[in-house]
Amino acid sequence: MGVRRSLTGGAEVLSSWVEGADGSGFPAEHLPLGVFSTSGTEPRVGVRIGGQVLDLARLSAAGLVGIDAAGGEAFAGRTLNPFLAAGPETWLAVRDRLTDLVCDPTAQARVAPALVPLAGATLHLPIGVADYVDFYSSMEHATNLGRLFRPDAEPLLPNWRHLPVAYHGRAGTVVVSGTPVVRPAGQRRSSGGSIVFGPTTRLDIELELGFVVGVPSQQGRPVPIGEAADHVFGGVLVNDWSARDIQVWEAQPLGPFLGKSFATTMSAWVTPLAALSGCHVDGPVQDPEPLDYLRLAEPWGLDVDLEVGMLPSDAATSVAGPATISRGSAAGLYWRLPQQIAHLTINGANLRTGDLLASGTISGPERGSEGSLIELTLGGTEPLDVAGVQRTFLEDGDEVVLRGRARPAEGVTIELGDASGRIVPASE
Repeated sequence: MGVRRSLTGGAEVLSSWVEGADGSGFPAEHLPLGVFSTSGTEPRVGVRIGGQVLDLARLSAAGLVGIDAAGGEAFAGRTLNPFLAAGPETWLAVRDRLTDLVCDPTAQARVAPALVPLAGATLHLPIGVADYVDFYSSMEHATNLGRLFRPDAEPLLPNWRHLPVAYHGRAGTVVVSGTPVVRPAGQRRSSGGSIVFGPTTRLDIELELGFVVGVPSQQGRPVPIGEAADHVFGGVLVNDWSARDIQVWEAQPLGPFLGKSFATTMSAWVTPLAALSGCHVDGPVQDPEPLDYLRLAEPWGLDVDLEVGMLPSDAATSVAGPATISRGSAAGLYWRLPQQIAHLTINGANLRTGDLLASGTISGPERGSEGSLIELTLGGTEPLDVAGVQRTFLEDGDEVVLRGRARPAEGVTIELGDASGRIVPASE
């Protein structure tokens, strides 16, 4: 069993022999999974512990994981999908085994050779994305956009409080954190009213919490809300980059298309839902009460602190890194994960291993907690001061990083894998 260390007040947390793990955002309580490679090697599955990557393919080949149901090939491939498809019993068994291995000093001699410094690893897209669905779950975000786009009407459309609104995105353009984002081009309406073609001038971000599906469901059979979480392995941060000028022109009447399909960034590390089990909160009261198939029997808000950082291309050379432009929390999301899955499948649509389900932009009620630039700048009318320069929307060379932090137990802090990207000029 894992060795524990005492904290003030009598609480105990796990202690790992891996140098730098204790007290980091990647302690033994976290153990997120991803896919990595080193120079001259093929991508394979790893788990992050502190500033190291534990090579699960190597551990499995040595018989140290000890979970037959996962199979050696589950960790030797280029995606997490084979392991994700194995299901919750295998996920938890592997997690328990890894916890023992990184916390038991007697295992150090056998396990340490499978550790790789994070600085020497290349991180890859962790899943083969099957489908990508982006929800619209934050009431504050939906209200803010409604006021910007429909100033003379009710901000929320009549259906919003009754069901989790969403759109199906493009799975093929989901990219791993750190991948450059090419400025997209498309049609837009100019300030004079004419229709022009060219690179977007209103490139935006969307701060989101995403979830990765492991266990598929049967087509034609809706997933009951009480079973929804059993299909989900873990969470990631998601940036659903958005070209607002292209979006607003094309979105009538069928919704997002080219304004959002050019790139979506996700974390390289997938945080197991089990690591977030201590973060559940009630979330906002839903009024009117949802229909039966959407009614939650237990708290499913997630108390995860969120942050948006930006490093402008023309920031002063003395600036060390991205400046924080927004702070918020996922705890206030109106529509929660089980409700999203229950609604997604209520018509018989099925879940697939590798599905990515994103929350939609997460915004809070206070100024400075909005999860997009269009909200932070009130539609571009109030520029932000970022590291000494002004921004309404993104310029070429700007870098954006999304961060998340949760405290699942007293004395334990975990950090979700960053979701970052830098804007590069439009293709000629």
